[in-house]
Amino acid sequence: MFGKNTAETPEDVVSTPVVPSPTISSNHEESGDIIAFVGEEVTFKGTIRYKGTVRVDGRLEGEIYTDGNLIIGQKAVITAKIEAGTITCQGRITGEILAKNRVKLLSPAVFDGTIATPLLSMDEGVLFNGSCNMPNKGERKGKEAKLVVSVEEGVKVR
Repeated sequence: MFGKNTAETPEDVVSTPVVPSPTISSNHEESGDIIAFVGEEVTFKGTIRYKGTVRVDGRLEGEIYTDGNLIIGQKAVITAKIEAGTITCQGRITGEILAKNRVKLLSPAVFDGTIATPLLSMDEGVLFNGSCNMPNKGERKGKEAKLVVSVEEGVKVR
């Protein structure tokens, strides 16, 4: 147009990075595929109920209920009462957590509040300000509890 050479050279072409959308599966609970995503620029206030895996990278205030997985990204800021199967966090949580399976706090997570869970793992560098309630050995179910009992019984016999 207007007598200019409009042919693009490789320097003129700008490529936009492609971010794959979350995989959606018909069997959300077993596959761990992300069924919903709250992005970095999103602020949500209210109650979320879901089945499957949800990732939060934005700000969330309220309540979260699920038997599935909750993944909290590094830039996420959560102020909530959370009941979930498994919680994996790299961001900031203020509130109360009840996890049926486990809680993983990965560096650089910051947690202020209370946790009730049978299994808790925490990376070096995590800031934990609060309390954690875990079931007694006899209340645990699964292979871990059986292994502990077997080792204790082996020690008593000798």
